[in-house]
Amino acid sequence: MIQYIASDVDGTLLHGHATTLNPELFDIIRQLKEHGIHFIAASGRQYKNLQRLFAPVKDDISYVAENGSMCVHDGKIVSLGHIDTDLIYEIADAAKEYGHCHTLISTARTGYTDSQDPDYIDHIRNDVGYDMDIVQNVRDIKEPFIKIAVCDFDGTEKRLRAYFQERFGDRIKIVTSGNIWIDFIAPNANKGSALSNIVSSLGMDPKNGITFGDQYNDLEMLQLSNISYAMTTAATGVADYATHTTDSVEKTLRKFLQTL
Repeated sequence: MIQYIASDVDGTLLHGHATTLNPELFDIIRQLKEHGIHFIAASGRQYKNLQRLFAPVKDDISYVAENGSMCVHDGKIVSLGHIDTDLIYEIADAAKEYGHCHTLISTARTGYTDSQDPDYIDHIRNDVGYDMDIVQNVRDIKEPFIKIAVCDFDGTEKRLRAYFQERFGDRIKIVTSGNIWIDFIAPNANKGSALSNIVSSLGMDPKNGITFGDQYNDLEMLQLSNISYAMTTAATGVADYATHTTDSVEKTLRKFLQTL
């Protein structure tokens, strides 16, 4: 018995340079709810941004945000990760040393960057639609940290991931999140553990779901549910962790609804 649907966003529900979700998805979410099946958005994005993306159904779904570092149901935080302050400072300093990248530091309230690059700031605020404050120094931020991400517009696989993996890979989990981001994940936080926490708190069996994803930050989530779909455009090897592949979440869910 399927009790929930959980889906990644970028590369799974959003493709290419799309900044808005397919309106059909909102109708599907409403139909799922009528059948007692709960929808959960699971993303590396910040909670407020996800609420805007899912605005027509924002109060009907739950959220696994910040790659599992922040879970929200019914407007209440279910779980919140934490990354050591000094480690955040070290990663931010290493990003400055690397030079050709930009940081996005997450707290439960908002995002921060010490980048002064106008193109990056415009991309985050207007293309991605994030809440983001600009600081001169990350040490000026006085809130607990839940995630730090690094952006390289040239892509993460050439040098960026290896650079940070060598420096910090033995101290914190690093995952690709889309084509131009790497995320540093709070200890014990990932989409799978976060999804398990949130569905268990709702009285559901974590196995009784359908999950969708396309990147390495989706692996634990894809392994959690009995039924899982990797996108046909997924990163190399991701499909090995899923039970099926699909080129469209909406198409797959439409077929599923027809069986109910």
